[in-house]
Amino acid sequence: MEMRADAVAVAGMLAATSLRVGSGQLAVVAGEPGDGHTAFGLAITGRLRPTSGTVTGVEPRRAAVVDAPGVSEPEGKLRTADVIAEALALAGRRADADEIARGHGLDPRARFEAAPAEARTALLTDLAAADLLVLDSPDRHSGDPQAWWPTALRHARRGRAVVVLCGGAAARLLPITPALLGETEQPEPLETR
Repeated sequence: MEMRADAVAVAGMLAATSLRVGSGQLAVVAGEPGDGHTAFGLAITGRLRPTSGTVTGVEPRRAAVVDAPGVSEPEGKLRTADVIAEALALAGRRADADEIARGHGLDPRARFEAAPAEARTALLTDLAAADLLVLDSPDRHSGDPQAWWPTALRHARRGRAVVVLCGGAAARLLPITPALLGETEQPEPLETR
């Protein structure tokens, strides 16, 4: 699959932004607070209609926005097993939520908001049944990109198209030139295979 966003804009939320990412590739898209991280993630997965520009190559049912603030982030007061059970139900999958939690080094009965950043990102991306994964602002849980960069790479190496939306400070710590929110000329995504 190849997702292509051409000058996608959402009035009042996102300036025209372009991006291309395909299977086995990873793109980092950086911006400052208020630049439209979540709006871009929702637009490129087909969950928000852009005011202008186009998005092609995406089937919304095969795309996931992971941990978008105020949209798809799990409620913190829920037990970890409940977060897993909900994600499995939405994906139409059956599995033992307690076993999955323990497999990620988490206590199934603990509140999900207490999960370490690395485990939170790994768990939520592993639960997403999608060809296009968009990780929305994982840097808000940890200033260290090593909390989410290895997970993003792992999924891209498995053949998924992966987009990470993050702040400029986190992007500068990565071994990749990031795309920028509000720009239409972007660098090529990282080829991982």
